[in-house]
Amino acid sequence: MIDAVRLSLEPFLGWPLIWGLAALTLAAWTAYFFLRGRAWLTRAVGLLVVSAALLNPTLVHEEREPLPSVAALILDKSESMQFGERDEAAATAYEALKAKLAQDPTLEVRTLETSPGDDGTYLYGALEGLMADVPRDRIAGAIMVTDGQVHDLPDPERIESLIGPLHGIVAGDENLGDRRIEIVNAPNFGIVGETATLMVRAEDPRGGTMDLEISLNGGETERVRVEAGKETPVPIEIERRGENIIVIEAPPGPEELTLANNRAATSIAGVRDRLRVLLVTGKPNQAGRVWRDLLKSDPSVDLVHFTILRPPFKVDYARPDELALIEFPTEELFEQKLTEFDLIIFDQYERQGVITQGYLANMSRYVADGGALLIVAGEQFAGPASLARSPLASVLPASPTGVIRTGEFVPELTGPGKRHAVTAPLDGQSWGGWMRYVEANAVAGDVLMSGPDGRPLLIVDRVSKGRVGMLMSDQIWLWASGHDGGGPFAELIRRVVHWMMKEPELEERRLALTIEAGRAKIELRTLLDAAPPLEVQTPEGDLLTPDWSPAGPGTFTAEAPIEELGIYRARSGGLEAIALSGPENPKEYANLESTTAVIAPVAEATGGGVFRLNEAGTDIPDVRRVGPRSNAAGNNWLGLRERGAYAVRSSTSQGLLPGILAAGLLVLFLLLAWRREGR
Repeated sequence: MIDAVRLSLEPFLGWPLIWGLAALTLAAWTAYFFLRGRAWLTRAVGLLVVSAALLNPTLVHEEREPLPSVAALILDKSESMQFGERDEAAATAYEALKAKLAQDPTLEVRTLETSPGDDGTYLYGALEGLMADVPRDRIAGAIMVTDGQVHDLPDPERIESLIGPLHGIVAGDENLGDRRIEIVNAPNFGIVGETATLMVRAEDPRGGTMDLEISLNGGETERVRVEAGKETPVPIEIERRGENIIVIEAPPGPEELTLANNRAATSIAGVRDRLRVLLVTGKPNQAGRVWRDLLKSDPSVDLVHFTILRPPFKVDYARPDELALIEFPTEELFEQKLTEFDLIIFDQYERQGVITQGYLANMSRYVADGGALLIVAGEQFAGPASLARSPLASVLPASPTGVIRTGEFVPELTGPGKRHAVTAPLDGQSWGGWMRYVEANAVAGDVLMSGPDGRPLLIVDRVSKGRVGMLMSDQIWLWASGHDGGGPFAELIRRVVHWMMKEPELEERRLALTIEAGRAKIELRTLLDAAPPLEVQTPEGDLLTPDWSPAGPGTFTAEAPIEELGIYRARSGGLEAIALSGPENPKEYANLESTTAVIAPVAEATGGGVFRLNEAGTDIPDVRRVGPRSNAAGNNWLGLRERGAYAVRSSTSQGLLPGILAAGLLVLFLLLAWRREGR
């Protein structure tokens, strides 16, 4: 315990009232003085006595218990500390500092090791949490052992709110460089089929140019040359609805701390503006209205529907101006605006001279360039005017035999149909029968449904960048009308159309990778009976080879534990999928260089210093105790302030100007003033 004496003022009136009275009294005395009052001195002394009495000065005797000052010691355990043996040097310095600080009995040391799983290095937030219950007048300072990459340091200008003095002990070789990629700006969404622009910056300690590899949804890569340190626009065509993941990679540089930040990724949500569909019906038929009603019921579909009522070769005796028919706009549809349609449907169409061979050749190129074509075959498809006898045959997955079968049959799913994402959900349902089938042989693609004798009924195929579907019967309208119990007409057609629109959920060969709770979960959808081998590449380039487990017809799953932040790649049977562990562009990998520049402004503002460790972490600075206002850092030494805080265990007080004494002095000086003025 320490005995101490102090003077305390305990005014009878509140301080605002005290200051108000003091101002009025001073003004009155000043006026008296300038009016040449004779007793200005005695009156001044009298007023001082009154003021002292109102302030009630008291002599306080206290027994004080000294309280230790509190210092914080924080060790950075973030992901960036794992490179270049920084963690070992930092751990050595941390233990040495902890032992040295523990030798001072007047110092309470609070220690903390940050979490390695955070996205970013948040040491100052950890410091505030560690010292939240410590009064500012007891904080001796803080020491951070880090690589210098701290992401939550406050503004040095707000010095009154800073905890300090703040010292930085920086581990890592400042001469080691690292090439890295950063996506500066990316849109949140884009229109399917249109182009979105990313802003990308590549950093390289040596400068110069480099070739970046850019891939969309694990597809083919493209190369873009960029200059290091400059933002470069990169156009990306949004290819599908839903999540589109763009990965940008830089080749390894001459100096690399890690390859994990040579790769950056972002996701853009693809939204379809409107689905533009052209439906061409070869002649009025029972299915025409069913097709039209189905497509018009979807508000996202813009439908253009033409039914050919009068072919060019038909002889009419009426004059052309008396006909109420619209001339078929073949040139406009199949030459000028063909590429504006997302899907073209031919319903029971035959070549009648309305759509020429040249226009059909245009349509073949339209499919190969990414368009979608659906053929609903009627009796005409088996005849000499069939579309299979036109330039369009080059993209069709089935060829008619010329035979038309009549009589009831029930469509069935094939083996691939039970595995294909389009038709697999329909397995096990009871369906009504159809009455006519156009016999055909499949020459390409996948047969999902079969007709009489197991012959192909529904065939889908990929043609270059586009997709084609064929239905070898005109009887699907029977399902829509409920004949013989009906069938999943609307669901089947919607799923076929969405597959042709490249919806990722309906891909028949699809590899999906997700990251959940520290595990990589992989799902494979295939038409094969067995799954090809699986490889999972970590952000550092290591390979994991988990085993597949069957999860249903054509579906296999696998899992693997993961630990690192960054981009993971899964490959199997020519398919590739990517997923992000953590945020799209982790702050921990944005800059891995060891630096003193980040923490130095805050350290300087609080009176602290920044010191660099050697590779072994053994050259820690000397620790000194300094006064509340003394310099807290110097050449190879850091200071922790001696705050001198204490707790009062007992106290007694004694008034210095009792009321009777003050009143007597006041009367005395008033009498002296009157006597002086009476002369």
